[in-house]
Amino acid sequence: MHPNVIAPSDDSTRGDWRVVRMLIPYLLEFRWRVAIALVFLICAKLANVTVPLVMKEIVDSLDASLQMVVLPLALLLIYGALRMSTTLFAELRDVVFVRVTRRAIRRVALGVFRHLHSLSLRFHLERQTGGVSRDIERGTKGISTLLSYMLFSIIPVILEFVLVAIVLSTRFDWRFTAVTFGAVAVYLTFTFVVSEWRMNIRRLANELDSKTNTLAVDSLLNYETVKYFNNEDFEARRYDENLSAYEEADVRTEVSLGLLNIGQSVIIATAVTSLMILAAKGVVAKELTLGDLVLVNGLLIQLYIPLNFLGMVYREIKQALIDMDRMFSLIGEQREIEDRPGAMALDSRNASVRFEHAVFAYDSRRRILEDVSFEIPAGKTVAVVGHSGAGKSTLARLLFRFYDLQEGRITINGVDIREVTQQSVRASIGIVPQDTVLFNDTIFYNIAYGRPEAGRDEVIDAAKAAHIHDFIESLPDGYESTVGERGLKLSGGEKQRVAIARAVLKNPPILVFDEATSALDSRSERAIQGELDRIAADRTTLVIAHRLSTVVNADEILVLDHGTLVERGRHRQLLESDGVYAGMWKLQQEEARRERLPGASADPDSSNPESGKPG
Repeated sequence: MHPNVIAPSDDSTRGDWRVVRMLIPYLLEFRWRVAIALVFLICAKLANVTVPLVMKEIVDSLDASLQMVVLPLALLLIYGALRMSTTLFAELRDVVFVRVTRRAIRRVALGVFRHLHSLSLRFHLERQTGGVSRDIERGTKGISTLLSYMLFSIIPVILEFVLVAIVLSTRFDWRFTAVTFGAVAVYLTFTFVVSEWRMNIRRLANELDSKTNTLAVDSLLNYETVKYFNNEDFEARRYDENLSAYEEADVRTEVSLGLLNIGQSVIIATAVTSLMILAAKGVVAKELTLGDLVLVNGLLIQLYIPLNFLGMVYREIKQALIDMDRMFSLIGEQREIEDRPGAMALDSRNASVRFEHAVFAYDSRRRILEDVSFEIPAGKTVAVVGHSGAGKSTLARLLFRFYDLQEGRITINGVDIREVTQQSVRASIGIVPQDTVLFNDTIFYNIAYGRPEAGRDEVIDAAKAAHIHDFIESLPDGYESTVGERGLKLSGGEKQRVAIARAVLKNPPILVFDEATSALDSRSERAIQGELDRIAADRTTLVIAHRLSTVVNADEILVLDHGTLVERGRHRQLLESDGVYAGMWKLQQEEARRERLPGASADPDSSNPESGKPG
């Protein structure tokens, strides 16, 4: 089930139990803390129920016909001690139990985070970041709500109800017990029925909340695009439409809450009034004392206050279960790519890469690769060129095993990459991608991400190799300069150099250059190309390129057209064959000559990551 789709209501109970079962291990991990917390809880409730009993004795001892002064003083001291004990034990309970809830939140959040990173690229291309992040936020909050309320609200109310029932049945006649039990039964039935109705409204409100958040995040991430097309008002209208729908759902939620609270108050007020009338009649008939009247009032207050709270607790628990179920549905999302049982680590030393009769399609209705076979011998460079949409970048995604082939296989040193661990395959490959997206952190962090354990000198050496060190040093904060959301503070060329430095730092046996110099102007490209050739010298390298000038020295050039290899050979051979490659070369040379003409635009701006691509 997609994380943004709400489960049908007829499956809600099954989902609730699934969520509860998933939390049990976290309680068992701290079983002693849970047990101690429950002991403190019981002590607090015993003290709470004893307070009205002591108050009855105090009132009766103050009767004018009795001249006892010591006893009321002692009872008052006991009364104060019980009041203090109620708060003391409740606080001790929370202090002991807080570690359980916080550890559960930490473990579950980490589990969801790890699982999201283990899901396929297909899932992440289809997901909505804002909605997923909001689901995780509400789900982790729901863990604390569920654990605290189930243990410290449901159990205490049940315990208190039992204690009050015992007192009423032993000290008063059956009418008191009947009214109390009857009112509780009506109260609970009303609360559960209305709360279930309200949950459907709350589910809708949550769905609209996630949708609104998704829209806001997506719009802000695409800030530049919004500005390019002057669509601020359009984005605001879309956002307001979702806010309006959420507003209506939220208003209905609050109105239904008001109706629920009114109904609960009517039930409680009716029951309390009835019992007080019975108690008052007993006092008038001298069957009960004034202390009994106070006792009944105190017991009912102590019972109905948590009962009133129970209505809110039930609503919060149901909401927590819904929120957690949405979060746990992310864990239930199936991995498209998984390691086979017993998969070993890849030995990538002196690596050679082979694509053997590769057939692949993102969608079964349209194939991207059709029977593609080629080899990159160890230490050699093979370039793949072709028009946009030919399937070139798909080769890199398949090599990283973001997807699996439908037919054929990919091997490294003769081993099918599906037979070894994904981690070992990806650890063996470094990439400079076409579209470099950076973390919203420092330049140093983004370069060091290639090998987090690397020292500062190694990071600086990698930056020098990528010809970006001087630029970094010219910044006011140097390597500690932040790059902004997705690296937007840097130009396209600067981001590309950071990506090159990151790949250099990783120092892998296999390299993939996916349009590695596409964002650079001609002069910078020539400088960087020399470094790329140098770092690729002893490595197995796959170069994916639009600019044919960057691949003239490749050991072999493959020409891909609509997913099929149509030509292969070295640069000179392909030009002499006067085929697809030769036509692309002539076109790009003509474009380059036009750019050099007087009055023509300068070299492509390095801030444009698409610059230099053929049409």
